[in-house]
Formats: sequence, structure tokens, C-alpha cells
Amino acid sequence: VQLQASGGGLVQAGGSLRLSCTASGRTFSNYHIAWFRQAPGREREFVSSVTWTGGRTYYADSVKGRFTISRDNAKNTVYLQMNSLKPEDTAVYYCAARLPEVTKYDYWGQGTLVTVSS
Repeated sequence: VQLQASGGGLVQAGGSLRLSCTASGRTFSNYHIAWFRQAPGREREFVSSVTWTGGRTYYADSVKGRFTISRDNAKNTVYLQMNSLKPEDTAVYYCAARLPEVTKYDYWGQGTLVTVSS
């Protein structure tokens, strides 16, 4: 499956952005999808994920209550709605996919840059 992340940009602290991860290739609805991010000089970290059915979602503590992940399998797209953005949310955001029976995310998009100014 090929993934394309989009929706990043420059926003002021307290603002909102919605990221999209659009897939092509294999059956998108078979895959769990996650968002990760990597800030300059830091390791990549998990942000959020959604199961293949959309029935379960998971969030890092740092974004819980501010970010919402959702998916539209008819559109082969997963969204990450980011509200109340903070400067520490500044990072390149990546979406990734894995089949339910494996633990490693095997497929990655190219990343989209989110910059939050104070």
C-alpha cells in the first residue's frame, strides 16, 4: 500500500490543522493506520492510531484530548484533526500502515511538516 500524507503547514499556537493520509494500492481497509512525528533533533514518536475497522483509536498522552484520528475507508483516507496546537507539536508528521497480524508498521508515507508558532 502506498501512503500520501498532506495537510501540514504553519499555524499559530492554539490553532488547528487537519492532516490527511490517503492510500493507494492494496486494500486500505485491511490495515491499521498510525500517525508518528519527528521533531528536529528528536526521535520519531507515536502520535495516534486507528484499527482497520475504525473501532479503536489510541493516542499518545501528549496529544490526548487535543487530537482526533478517524478514517473513511470509502475514501481510502485517515484524518488527524489537531486542535489547540502547541509549539512542541512542531514536527514532520508521518502516516504508516500495518496489517493487524503484524506488530511493525511496514508502510510509510513521505511526511508532512507542521510548524506551530508561539
